[in-house]
Amino acid sequence: MSRHGKKRSVKSGLPPGTLVHIGEKIDEEVDVKVIDYDEGSFIEKTLGSVDECLFFKNKPTVTWINMDGIHQVDLIRKFGDCYGFHPLVLEDILNTNQRPKLEDYGEYLYIVLKMLHHEKGSAIIPEQISLIVGTNFVFSFQEGIKGDVFDPIRERIRTGKGRIRNMGADYLAYSLIDAIVDNYFVVLEDVGERIEELEEEVALNPAPPTLSGIHKLKREMIFLRKAVWPLREVAAALERGDTPLVGQSTRVYVRDVYDHTIQVMDMIETYRDMLTGMFDIYLSSLSNRMNEVMKFLTVIGTIFMPLTFIVGVYGMNFQFMPELGWRWGYFSVMLIMTGIAAGMVLYFKRRKWF
Repeated sequence: MSRHGKKRSVKSGLPPGTLVHIGEKIDEEVDVKVIDYDEGSFIEKTLGSVDECLFFKNKPTVTWINMDGIHQVDLIRKFGDCYGFHPLVLEDILNTNQRPKLEDYGEYLYIVLKMLHHEKGSAIIPEQISLIVGTNFVFSFQEGIKGDVFDPIRERIRTGKGRIRNMGADYLAYSLIDAIVDNYFVVLEDVGERIEELEEEVALNPAPPTLSGIHKLKREMIFLRKAVWPLREVAAALERGDTPLVGQSTRVYVRDVYDHTIQVMDMIETYRDMLTGMFDIYLSSLSNRMNEVMKFLTVIGTIFMPLTFIVGVYGMNFQFMPELGWRWGYFSVMLIMTGIAAGMVLYFKRRKWF
């Protein structure tokens, strides 16, 4: 599932905080959009330059700045300078090999998540999402692979449905995390359907492509486990209220996210056990098929053993053999051989050997 054009080795020997993009190379331009809102107002626009974000910096409203594409290092550095983000945070944003985590920098929280993209029946494509949550702003940095799962949140903000326009930046951050976690269930439903199809193949007609499909799904389950397991720690830390940036009213909803991560982990562990069992069934099926083939060949060989003996006896080049001069000798021998073969077949069938 590796998609990264650069490896971590490119940073070997560089000082901490050095900004180097580690991830998939994308030719498209970086797209930066801002949504600024409160209970009575709403603004949505595309930022043409980093300087425009200064207009929203000190406003009492909630500001959500979303960046699609993180391959322009200078742009990330400018946003960091504008809002005073720590160089290590900017370094982690550019490194798409991060595991999910939560770091508290006092004035803001830095959260790393994995958003999953998939098409029905296809492989899962991960995308790293970095969230920076402040008192009245949320930054979301996306790799910019193929969209996101945040459209329902944008629509709720535009239309004023739900409580999101009445809540703060912490609730917006919760909503983004919740959308990512809910999408895990959609992905796992598709994985479950693929596992059911593989189960039928393993039971009815196991073949090398079946084994390849099992290994592919096992690798995806390993990745999903790595993406979800640390996410429990993130949700648990937000729920405990270790930071004043997450209010009591939002922590109630974060508890629901924590419960969802537990459910996702249970589904992943169940699927992993099912795939392990399918692998054992696949090997057993191949072994049983081989045993059936060997049994059939053994039965055929056993039937032909007495016939070969008879043919071998009458194939000897002795001059005086009584049956050689008998007019019905050939037909009698053939009849005896046919009877022996038929008798052995009936005997084997009665014993249910084939």
